[in-house]
Amino acid sequence: MTGPKDTGDPLVVVYWRPGCPFCRSLQRGLARTGLETVEVNIWDHPEAAAIVRANARGNETVPTVQIGETFLVNPDVREVLEVAAAAGLDIGESPDGGDRHWWSRRPSH
Repeated sequence: MTGPKDTGDPLVVVYWRPGCPFCRSLQRGLARTGLETVEVNIWDHPEAAAIVRANARGNETVPTVQIGETFLVNPDVREVLEVAAAAGLDIGESPDGGDRHWWSRRPSH
């Protein structure tokens, strides 16, 4: 498995497999946010499948997302962005230029 050059920042790794509609939905949603991810097909990388099993109660449940040392099993986009923000990753600004994130449902007033 290869990924971006190590910058010391936690990576957002999305473990997926072909034919998984939940994986495709998450991948599309994350792509819209601009969050940089590394996508790893667990069917092509047995070591990735082992990582998923170790963090998904022995199952190959995908999508599984790794952010630093945190694993999220079948998360939605909001959950990934919240954990990424907590890890110090740049997840962008709200589309109206405010300082809240676009995915926040709280009023900006």
